[in-house]
Amino acid sequence: MSDAKGAGNKGRRPANKGAQGAKRQAPPASGMDKYFRITERGSTVSREIRGGLVTFFTMAYIVVLNPIILGQALDVNGSSITGGPEADTAQIAAVTALVAGVLTILMGVVANYPLALATGLGLNAFVAFGVASQMTWADAMGLVVLEGLVILVLVLTGFRKAIFQAVPAQLKVAISVGIGLFIALIGLVDAGVVRRTDAPPVPVQLGLGGSLSGWPVLVFVVGLILMIVLYARRVKGAILISIVATTILAIIVEAAAKIGPTVGPDGAFNPKGWNLTVPAWPDTLVDFPDFSLLGNFSLFGSFESVGVVVALLLVFTLLLADFFDTMGTMTAIGAEAGLLDERGNPPNTQRILIVDSIAAAAGGAASVSSNTSYIESASGVGEGARTGLASVVTGVLFLLTTLFAPIVRIIPNEAAVPALVVVGFLMMTQVKNIDWDDMEIAIPAFLTIILMPFTYSISVGIGAGFIAYVVLKVARGKFAQVHPLLWVVAALFVVYFAIDPITRVLT
Repeated sequence: MSDAKGAGNKGRRPANKGAQGAKRQAPPASGMDKYFRITERGSTVSREIRGGLVTFFTMAYIVVLNPIILGQALDVNGSSITGGPEADTAQIAAVTALVAGVLTILMGVVANYPLALATGLGLNAFVAFGVASQMTWADAMGLVVLEGLVILVLVLTGFRKAIFQAVPAQLKVAISVGIGLFIALIGLVDAGVVRRTDAPPVPVQLGLGGSLSGWPVLVFVVGLILMIVLYARRVKGAILISIVATTILAIIVEAAAKIGPTVGPDGAFNPKGWNLTVPAWPDTLVDFPDFSLLGNFSLFGSFESVGVVVALLLVFTLLLADFFDTMGTMTAIGAEAGLLDERGNPPNTQRILIVDSIAAAAGGAASVSSNTSYIESASGVGEGARTGLASVVTGVLFLLTTLFAPIVRIIPNEAAVPALVVVGFLMMTQVKNIDWDDMEIAIPAFLTIILMPFTYSISVGIGAGFIAYVVLKVARGKFAQVHPLLWVVAALFVVYFAIDPITRVLT
């Protein structure tokens, strides 16, 4: 995933070089074998199917988690992404699975690469809490479409590599780490572990009155412990298994204790209630999917609602969050599969990047946030996947998942948000790649990381980091080390932070 995906490949076993140097004695057995180069890459149809299955179960949690993240945020008009004060999570889940399925199949067929795509974690959090809060959901998704189209143009014209090199690598790491802390904080707040305090100036506290209490919080703690244990034991599908098991526990707890929601139908407040969804067995497990979110976007509506400068900065921020991870992800997958050439490039690099760029725009057009490549694909590669056939298998499973979207309605926040904490941990592990002895990078990285959770804004962290980086380079007389693009971006972020006084002066 865009945000955790960079961290998700930590600790994986060394690249399987055998696939690249496998003996190629037998000719392709079928047209499918020839098209996907299965034998040529030292694989078999059964291994590709098995790899596709494993990849799906490793990343299927996004069908549950994306509705939780997008569904709890309201736009500037106080409306949910599906309209009204509360979101239809089953609708979001159905479209999330649909887009992931179509794009993953496209990756397999067009690029012939064992790489799956879905809504990017971190990206969806930024869209929900950093973009939609300033405009309507349609305007926010229009920005995502624009970002995807910009990336596609950059890929086709060859500028993507130039932009990739403009931002220092360690600042990219800091952005990912900061997003990880941000979504981990969201998880802890949604679970009721972190709450506002009624005793200023202390802004937050542990649970209620400094202690954890209430059955929903216990369900979260059990789910978090289970998820951590399964992940530490390298159980495939650990996140999904934990969400399912914890949801079952939540249903049992609610049936026995009759806890109810935090805010009841009569408006009464129950601080020990379920945050959003009260878990209960659904009336139906399978239903015809609702795809009405498709096409619910306004391409340039944001330019009117927040102004050109702010809209462009948001597009650039989305681009930064989405832009850099794909190259690292596809290279990591290729290394593990033994598919890289002597220069470290995977086969069909341009096609991979084109599909990934289309996925970003498609996610916005479908109102489920930008879709991107997932490092979880490495789990399928570990099971033997070497070709795009594995991606086709994963994509078909995502399409079948659209029929089971009603199940998402029963999952309480407390069962799903442990995944945000675990994903935050995965993204945090990258912090060791920052040189903390180099003040010119350490201070900007520090500001980037801490300001995202402390201000509840991803764009604030990125902007502060860029500005600090340019200022420190100038202060030490190293003008030439600042890429021209960073001068422009830092200046734009200065305008972004001072937009209110600037507007008052100009008007």
